[in-house]
Amino acid sequence: HQKFDAYEAKTVDLAANIERQSNFIWQKKWTWSYGGEWLATDERGVFSSAGIKDTKTFLIAALPLSLGYDGSDSLLDPTRGFRLSGRLSPELSYHSRRFNYARAQIDASAYHPISDRVVVAGRVRLGTIFGAGVFDIAPSRRFYSGGGGSVRGYGYQQLGPKDLDGDPIGGRGLAEFGLETRIRLKQFGGNFGLVPFLDGGSLTTETLPDFKDWRLAAGMGVRYYSSFGPIRIDVGFPLNRQKGDGPFAVTVSLGQAF
Repeated sequence: HQKFDAYEAKTVDLAANIERQSNFIWQKKWTWSYGGEWLATDERGVFSSAGIKDTKTFLIAALPLSLGYDGSDSLLDPTRGFRLSGRLSPELSYHSRRFNYARAQIDASAYHPISDRVVVAGRVRLGTIFGAGVFDIAPSRRFYSGGGGSVRGYGYQQLGPKDLDGDPIGGRGLAEFGLETRIRLKQFGGNFGLVPFLDGGSLTTETLPDFKDWRLAAGMGVRYYSSFGPIRIDVGFPLNRQKGDGPFAVTVSLGQAF
C-alpha cells in the first residue's frame, strides 16, 4: 500500500530478476539487471485533463532492463570520474482496454577535483514514456520530480503539473540537472564540508520534456564525513516557485546527493 500526494495505490506485485549491483561493501564497474514483473494495482489518481481524481484497477506486465557503468572512485563520496546508466521497461497495461508503452531513462554524473579539498560535480537525467497518453498510464508508473534525490528545494514529487487540489499528476517527459561544489573544510579536523548547489527540473505530460520551462532551486548543504560515508543536510530554495510550492525544503541522508 502506497500513499502519496500524487496517488494512492494498493498493489500485488510479483517480480523475478537477475542482476549484478553495487553495494556498500563492493562497488562494481558494470551493473545490470533484467527480468519480469507482473502486478495488479488499484490506484487513485488523475485520469483525465479535467483534473478530477478517480480510482482504477490496472493489470500490468513489464520487462525491465538496466545497464550501468561506474567509473567513479567511491560509491558514497565520489571525487573523480563519471557514472552512466540507462533503463528501459516495455510494459503492457490493461484497464478497460489494453495499452502498450515503454518507459526509458538515462542518468549521467561526473566529478572533477579542483584541489584536494574542492570537487565540482554535475548530473543530468532524461526520461520519456512513449506509446500511451499520460492518463492511460497508472499513476505509479509515471515520472515524478522534486525532492532530495531529485530537485532539492521542492517537496517530494511536487515539481510538475498539478490537479485541481494542487496535487502532482506526474508526467511522461522528464529532464533534470544538478550542479554543486563540494568544499571540505580544514577546520574541525577536516570532518565537515559545505556544498552550494543549483538544481533544475522540467516535467510535462507530453512524451518529451519542455527544455524551455525549468523549475530551478539553489541552496547550501552541510556534510559530516563519518567513517562509513558523508552524512548530508541540504536546504534548497525554489527560485521560480509556483502556487503551492513551499519556500524551502530540507533533506537529510547518507552519501552525497549523486
